[in-house]
Amino acid sequence: MILGVGLDICQVSRMENAISHPRFLERVFSEQEREYIASKGATAAQSAAGLYAAKEAFLKARGTGIDSLGLSQIEVLHSAAGQPYYRLSGIYGSEELTAHLSISHDAGIAAAVCVLEKREGETADEESV
Repeated sequence: MILGVGLDICQVSRMENAISHPRFLERVFSEQEREYIASKGATAAQSAAGLYAAKEAFLKARGTGIDSLGLSQIEVLHSAAGQPYYRLSGIYGSEELTAHLSISHDAGIAAAVCVLEKREGETADEESV
């Protein structure tokens, strides 16, 4: 059962400035995400903007606002083929959700879409998601 759909966009230029501050990186991105961003060299800000948009898209699909204390607990990782996916931990890790993710970049903008589903065998409780 689909519980929510979230869409977010992020300007790459905004993220370029933000990732120059180590405290921002540590507050928003997990260690693995920070390593991924650093590995991107000249496209680091574009990658960071995509990851950030994916986190916000997840929260919008969930129906909640930004909780900067929990952003690093919404990890955006990549399969060997490059497909992005979520790994949830902390306050989000106990939720019985399946999250689908797509990220795109163009013209200085990163966009992400998240579709949240209740895992099979679970009953939907809209107030707890």
